[in-house]
This record gives sequence, structure tokens and C-alpha cells, in this order.
Amino acid sequence: MGQVIDEPATYADIEALPPNVVGEILFGKLVTHPRPAPKHAFAASSLGVEIGGPFQKGRGGPGGWIILDEPEIQVNGHVIVPDIAGWRQQRMPMLPTTASFQIGPDWVCEFLSPSTQRYDKGDKRAIYAEIGVEHLWYVDPVARVLEVFTRREQDWFASSTFFDEDPVSAPPFDAITFSLGELWPKDLPIPPASTPPASN
Repeated sequence: MGQVIDEPATYADIEALPPNVVGEILFGKLVTHPRPAPKHAFAASSLGVEIGGPFQKGRGGPGGWIILDEPEIQVNGHVIVPDIAGWRQQRMPMLPTTASFQIGPDWVCEFLSPSTQRYDKGDKRAIYAEIGVEHLWYVDPVARVLEVFTRREQDWFASSTFFDEDPVSAPPFDAITFSLGELWPKDLPIPPASTPPASN
């Protein structure tokens, strides 16, 4: 489960965490949570594939974006690690040489879990508005739901919700349509056991 330490946190607190724990500093508090479960990792990777080709590589889409998994962003004293984030290339024409980013992304997607939902929909949502994120997506891999929000000044407004296998066309990636079902892992058939060759 996620943990929060109310004492003023420093980056040294993050560096002291074990490698299987993600640490963030939200409004001065250290928030930790474990690495994502397999279903969440599968959904995040699949979404990256769906939008990365058209919007980062320009394959079947307009290009013009940098899409990254779990980038560390340090802005306004916060240290945040979104599950996926995207920058328009006109705002960030090249990757930084530092380990973290000092430019807030244009789009963020968080994959909800019991250990992160409180912060994803609380402090992190407020920070995303503060640092200028325009579009915020929430994916719940258990409920199989995608919620899409757009920022107006400092407030977030729900623009659409998608379920199960719905076709998704949502800002800022509404130039394409993909099936939400691509984000959910399928049970793969178990291949039959090989039969040893008969002895002569």
C-alpha cells in the first residue's frame, strides 16, 4: 500500500528508497507506493503502443509528441512520477540532459490502483493543474474504464468516459481511434504439451 510521510521531504528521501518503491514529493510530503501490478503495467504499455506510433513516430498519425513512461518531473518544488506523460515537441523540442524534467507535460495518464488512487485524484491532480497540464486521463484496469479530463484554468472537467471495448477518440489524441479493449490483457491459450518421440 502507499504511504505518506508528513515531515518536509527532500530528494535524499527519494534516493534512500528501495528500487521496487516509487517516491514522489507532493506539497512537501513524501508519498511512496510499489511498482505497478502486472495488469496495470500491461495497460500502460499497451496505451503507449496505441498512441506512441501515431503521435511520437508519426506512423498513421500526425506525430509531434514525446511520449514517456514514468518520467520524473521536478516543477515548483514537487517531484512527481506520472505513469505516462506526453509533451508537444514545440514545447520540448529535445530531451533534457538531466535525469528529470523541469517542464510540465501537456498530457498525463494515471493508472488507478488502491495504493495510488487517493493521490492520483487528489494532490497530483491539483499539481497537474498548477504546472499547466492540459489533458488528464485516468485508466482503471480492473473496472476497464478510461476517464478523460480537460483543464480550464485551475479546474478539471470530465469530457468523456469509455468502457470495456469502446472505440476511443479523445483529446489530445483524437486524430486517431483505438479500441479500449487493447489495454486489457487477454488469457492466452496454453499450448499442448509436446509429445516425446516414440522410441524404435
